[in-house]
Amino acid sequence: MRLSLIISLLLLPSMAPHLPSYRVIATQLSPQRPPQNSRQDQDEAIRLTSRLVAVPLSASDAAGNPVRNLGAQDFVIEEAGRQQAIISLGEPGKVPTEIALLFDVSGSVQAQFTFEQQAAVRFIKQVLKPGDAVSVFSIGAKPKLIKTRTTNGDEATTGLLSIVPVREPTAFFDTVVEAALYLGKTADPGSRRVLVVISDGEENYSERYKLADALRELQKNDCLFYSINPSGSALSLNQMSIKGQGFMESMSAQTGGKAFVPEKTTDLEAVFHQIAEELQAQYLLG
Repeated sequence: MRLSLIISLLLLPSMAPHLPSYRVIATQLSPQRPPQNSRQDQDEAIRLTSRLVAVPLSASDAAGNPVRNLGAQDFVIEEAGRQQAIISLGEPGKVPTEIALLFDVSGSVQAQFTFEQQAAVRFIKQVLKPGDAVSVFSIGAKPKLIKTRTTNGDEATTGLLSIVPVREPTAFFDTVVEAALYLGKTADPGSRRVLVVISDGEENYSERYKLADALRELQKNDCLFYSINPSGSALSLNQMSIKGQGFMESMSAQTGGKAFVPEKTTDLEAVFHQIAEELQAQYLLG
């Protein structure tokens, strides 16, 4: 069963002549499930409708600039054609953000490892504000929690800088699921939960989970998925890399995040900056 939320931004007629058009971006899809009998479907529908879902979204004007100072009255949420009540609205910059940073250490992404590591360090320093928290995972043959949840940016960057590249296969889905479960368990209630993944997505070693499991746990734990693929222009030359990028695009599309493929390694800085800006400008509807 797949449900979608439609979010509209309302402009009062008196406001319209003075304000530019706005664009609202939000995605919240429940995971696809195997067919069930009608009674089970009814029970499932009840469970899904009764669950309070946190929907992160960004509002921007025609020039792409973030729109701030909106209230709950400015939005309408529809699910299956029915208007839903907005219980809470977290304003940009006021909702705590819980970030899990996943860093690929496998053999396929070693060429610019140090540069990517330094760019990720600068991202943490830029995005972390009082009340936010970050944890660090490495993606290798097994998921590895490098730094447990911390609100201290220096501790997080120290953990990140302790990571060394290894020539190991990639348990990509296992690590994504472990990170989503970790955020679900450790993040403060009402916080924005975000996975930021630096990887080519080339899954070849997960023992427990597949793409469907990763999608389920990301959505179940209300996690946004952002990915940065350092493969760049080489991506189109490798079928395994194309498949891996497809995995990450699927996860980002179904959670409201984004999947980036910088053309050059030097573009990483700009991509991290874009993610930071977007996170700092998001509303959180509940």
